[in-house]
Amino acid sequence: MGILYFTRHGETFWNVEKRICGATDIDLTEKGHQQAVEAGRKIKAQLESGEIHIDQILYSPLMRGKKTALHISEITGIPAMEEPALIERNFGFYEGTDNSSEQFKKDRGEVAMSFGRDKGGESNLKTAQRIYNLLDRLLAQPEKTFMLVGHNGLGRIINSYFYDMTNEEFAAFRMENCGILRYDF
Repeated sequence: MGILYFTRHGETFWNVEKRICGATDIDLTEKGHQQAVEAGRKIKAQLESGEIHIDQILYSPLMRGKKTALHISEITGIPAMEEPALIERNFGFYEGTDNSSEQFKKDRGEVAMSFGRDKGGESNLKTAQRIYNLLDRLLAQPEKTFMLVGHNGLGRIINSYFYDMTNEEFAAFRMENCGILRYDF
């Protein structure tokens, strides 16, 4: 049996402002750095107790994913490597906009339940293809345990790889900053 872990990056300035980050390269807040450090400490304690084992960290090339992963790597000693497939989905026109607006919620609901893309962005299907291909490669190595450090949008795609989700469940899926999910396969 193999195991895969996924964590979302620490808090960003745009998370605080309720703006859509997507593929825009936004930095962590001080709280985001602290969340990553705390995640690293938690993982280190679990490694030391033998509760978990992780061979390698793969992370998004966007600075919020990279900095989160490097904090965790530095604390735990787990080697970390950038993985281009883990870049967040490009939300096109919506990058930088208010994610709580009624128009965004309406448009996102329609896109999340369709094959469409966000006005100039990447479709859910294209993102899923990229992430599913990565997961297929990683899961072909069940003797290795990976931790992926990425983004909320990728978290929902990864969750849909392992679990059946309705369109509504897919659209509603959310991860806390530096939350950690475990998948057994």
